[in-house]
Amino acid sequence: MLFMVVERFKDGKTKEIYRRFQEKGRMMPEGLKYVDSWVEVNFDRCFQLMECDDLRLFQEWILQWQDLGEFEIIPVVLSKQTAEIVNKTL
Repeated sequence: MLFMVVERFKDGKTKEIYRRFQEKGRMMPEGLKYVDSWVEVNFDRCFQLMECDDLRLFQEWILQWQDLGEFEIIPVVLSKQTAEIVNKTL
């Protein structure tokens, strides 16, 4: 399944986040796949698209970063796939 992860950087922690990433990488458990990400221009939030079949892997990953950010995990479906489902009902 695909998930949009909204990471809210804690105040003043942007440099610490990037420093940890440089030193340790994403620290993702095997089975949690990073697809892509986007950061707001004001460094408040990072939007990450990830793929995973076991939600416990998100818990493992968040434990590595929760001191620097807060996380919202949102299941999403590709627009193309949604259109296929909706078009069947038109």
